Amino acid sequence: MSPAEEERAAEELKHAAERICTLILTADYPDIDIQIEKANLKRHVRAVFPDKVEVYEMIYESRFRRLWEQWRAPARRP
Repeated sequence: MSPAEEERAAEELKHAAERICTLILTADYPDIDIQIEKANLKRHVRAVFPDKVEVYEMIYESRFRRLWEQWRAPARRP
């Protein structure tokens, strides 16, 4: 993969992760659909950046988990 292709793929990953963050914050979006989106993104990372999966998990999965705990935890539900 060329540096330009890698940069484009990294930007796509960033946008996809931001979309998932937005979905987590959207109270009426079904939990299962968010889980599917997260799984799809992780599969994509494994395919495009196989040597960066651990970094992805440290950065993005931890962010998703924090947002989930803050906005989707049962105690926070209206």
